[in-house]
Amino acid sequence: MKFLLFFLSFLGIFQAFGQIKYRVNWNIEAQKKSNNEYILLFKAKPDKDWHFYSINDKLNPLIFNFKKSENYTLKGKIQESPKAKTEYDEIMESERSYHEKEALYSQLINVTTTNPFTIEGSIEYQACYLDGMCVMEEYDFKVPIQQVSEIIFNQDTIKTLSNDSLTASSANNPDTVSISLSQTSITSSLKQEESTLWWLFIFSFLAGLAAILTPCVFPMIPMTVSFFMHNDDNKRKAKFQALVYGLSIILIYTIIGTIVAITLGANFANFLSTHWLPNIFFFLIFVVFAASFFGMFELVLPTWMISKVDQKAEKGGILGPFFMAFTLVLVSFSCTGPIVGAILVKSAGGEVLEPIIGMLGFSLAFALPFTFFAFFPSLLKNLPKSGGWLNSVKVVLGFLELALGLKFLSVADQTYHWGILDREVYLAFWIVIFSLMGFYLLGKLKFPHDSEVKHISVPRLILSIITFAFVVYMIPGLWGAPLKALSGYLPPQSTLDFDINNIVRESSVLGNNTSNTVNLCENPKYADFLHLPHGLKGYFDYDQALKCAKEQKKPIFIDFTGHGCVNCREMEANVWSHPEVLKRLKENFIIVALYVDDKTELPENEWIVSSIDGKVKKSIGKKYADFQISRFKVNAQPYYVLLDHNGELLTEPKAYDLSVDNFIRFLDKGIEEYQKRKLN
Repeated sequence: MKFLLFFLSFLGIFQAFGQIKYRVNWNIEAQKKSNNEYILLFKAKPDKDWHFYSINDKLNPLIFNFKKSENYTLKGKIQESPKAKTEYDEIMESERSYHEKEALYSQLINVTTTNPFTIEGSIEYQACYLDGMCVMEEYDFKVPIQQVSEIIFNQDTIKTLSNDSLTASSANNPDTVSISLSQTSITSSLKQEESTLWWLFIFSFLAGLAAILTPCVFPMIPMTVSFFMHNDDNKRKAKFQALVYGLSIILIYTIIGTIVAITLGANFANFLSTHWLPNIFFFLIFVVFAASFFGMFELVLPTWMISKVDQKAEKGGILGPFFMAFTLVLVSFSCTGPIVGAILVKSAGGEVLEPIIGMLGFSLAFALPFTFFAFFPSLLKNLPKSGGWLNSVKVVLGFLELALGLKFLSVADQTYHWGILDREVYLAFWIVIFSLMGFYLLGKLKFPHDSEVKHISVPRLILSIITFAFVVYMIPGLWGAPLKALSGYLPPQSTLDFDINNIVRESSVLGNNTSNTVNLCENPKYADFLHLPHGLKGYFDYDQALKCAKEQKKPIFIDFTGHGCVNCREMEANVWSHPEVLKRLKENFIIVALYVDDKTELPENEWIVSSIDGKVKKSIGKKYADFQISRFKVNAQPYYVLLDHNGELLTEPKAYDLSVDNFIRFLDKGIEEYQKRKLN
């Protein structure tokens, strides 16, 4: 009896040890939609105080991998609901999209056989705890497809999520699915989406106000209003036409936003945000717009188009004011086009509502003065006189367009590792652009359509002070200042070629003694796109590091890390940067950083078969994630391991800990143990 209890206990321990704890719980089912169509439903629910990143996350998006089969084909893209929460991560210098509660994914498939079969695949994602500890997980799934009675369950039902729960179930049919989402998570997501839309609306509204203060638009306010108010006998009719005129402006711009939403939409977002082609195109568009604002040329629509619309405007009733609004939109295109383009570029990478909301906010502000002064014409005399100040507003907008356009070039440059627009180059451009803008505000620069500036006004002086203060703030960034206020617009700190902080740190650590310089045994693999912080030298392949450790008779420092690991960046910034830590890493260890989330495909001769799930691991990330789990039974990052040059553990591995003293003790203990072993 004792032996049986011991055996059962041992079996339970072995089983628990061999299982991987998933931080996201998956419930996956198939629902028949028609004779040859099924909907695959993936319900994801993270553990308490955990969250996981969505399919739209820029650093570590959730990925569905479906095993190819002749029995079915995928139809369309996978849908995610509710919309993920989005926040800017200053440490990772990127926006992150994640779910804190339930999320539902749906994939429509076409079945090409009448026989039962099973759909196999895997889900790759990153999950993180409240304290920042993150894990990369890969969940394998199998979904049986059998003949079931047809149940009405379409994509609109999934997207609505308006009731307390989303349910598709049948008590009489075991093949149907039952899924519920709590109202709390849905409400939370909707609030986040509403907040984002409100900010976009406010940004677009302010852009609409800026468009009014351009030489193409501002002088047209009194002219247009006078046209409506010239008939003293029927002021009520004139005000009605003025209202129709304002609403027509809103309608025209909103239709433009709707067209963009339909033609681009949410499925185009990832392409717009990461591919080089749209980013280079947007950069060139912004440069062209800036040149137009500077007066190099004028962007105008064909005269025949404007003439035809203008003829229609002469008609009475409702059509007259509508075509007058259309004429305003066309005539003012040279000034409003760049601003409208900026809003559409900003919103086109989002969901369907973004372009519509953006254009609604812009057109509301744009139409406001025309309608307002038409109702209160006596206030027209209080408007400032048209003059050179309007062109000054246009030129300032040109400087801003030029500066913001660089962001698109920077995105393409970082994504494809071109190295054209590193941090200091980007900052140099911004410093020059805003310096020229400051001199322009002081009247020291003139453009073709500028009036002579005999003296500067107080508002221009204040704006020039703010502009030059901004330039002074940016200058230290050329030598490594973090410039946290601009982190959302600047390339990462790692792209800075001349970082005085690193130079001073290395001088203090090495004491200008070249004997402390690390000599690697051979050129590290993947060093063209993977890097170590603080000027450290090391490897990104375990076998290379082990070979070098044997040659140099040194222990190995393994850094299990990831591109999307926030805690890894915090450890590097706050612990690794300490002079004593850097000194030990440089002098006493062969360093190897193993990225568990890198998607780079390995050559076929480097593929491995996992001892955990038996699957072939074909990428750098999958190979070393499997290595970490199979060797150390841990799949969290950061995770630091000290091995001797035979690959044996020197001391207990260490996870996330911002105590410098604890990390130094960890390194010293490994060095001491290595010296005790006196290995050959």
